[in-house]
Amino acid sequence: MDHTNHVRLSTAELIPAALEGATIYGADDHKVGKVDHIHGAGAGSTAIIDVGGFLGIGAKPVAVPLTDLEFMRDEDGDVHAVTTWTKDQLKQMPEHRH
Repeated sequence: MDHTNHVRLSTAELIPAALEGATIYGADDHKVGKVDHIHGAGAGSTAIIDVGGFLGIGAKPVAVPLTDLEFMRDEDGDVHAVTTWTKDQLKQMPEHRH
């Protein structure tokens, strides 16, 4: 997916209602997961990303600093993010426990 024409979200738009459910694309531009929920507020926030699994079953939740994700809207207005993490790197992270 070509992200060059997608509009980056402003800091004010980085709220759970806008980010939860967003697809995350990794360093190789493949889908690596979806944002399940956000912990915290502001620059120190953490995104909990469900990685792996199939149709939401068997996915592993991992915590990633919000600053590691670049959120944007595509031509249809859908929010997604890109990161330098790969799916394999995220799978190696410790599982996030609530």
